[in-house]
Amino acid sequence: MRRVFLALPLPEGVMSSLRVQQFLLPLPKAVEPENFHLTLVFLGEVQDWVLEAAHERFLDVRVAPFDLGLQGMGMFGGAKPRAVWAGVAPSEPLARLQGKLAHAARAAGIAVEGRKFQPHVTLGMFHPPAPEEAMRIERAVAQGAGFAAGPWEVDHFCLYESHLSPKGARYDELFRYDL
Repeated sequence: MRRVFLALPLPEGVMSSLRVQQFLLPLPKAVEPENFHLTLVFLGEVQDWVLEAAHERFLDVRVAPFDLGLQGMGMFGGAKPRAVWAGVAPSEPLARLQGKLAHAARAAGIAVEGRKFQPHVTLGMFHPPAPEEAMRIERAVAQGAGFAAGPWEVDHFCLYESHLSPKGARYDELFRYDL
């Protein structure tokens, strides 16, 4: 079994902008910058033979290359924040690519979450902090509301394997799919 997901890797210029933005935030636990990515479809724990079938379907996904940019910031968790993220500028081609990949995964027998796709790049994940620390994080995120990076041309997506450890996650690229 492999813990896998489909994502867009980010170009160096966008990664640099994210590192600066992350530095400006009082995050209890920041994501390692080399782990920045934009998840398209989380596939979860998948057996190799199912992943091979999905891989064949991912090869058939066709979308023309498109421009994409990051825009704004936000938090998951409401009153008890647990993650801070950089948002993605609205993009019909991105939504179309994500929909096709989710459909291909389901057709290969992978149970993909039915949650609405909310594209983002996670900057920090943590246990809900104390109220005063949560307020500091909320203020910093509000100050970063004007954040923008890119655009860049999306001309491929990747299949990654996630290795979890007490030190955090490590992601290995298994395959690159050109658009």
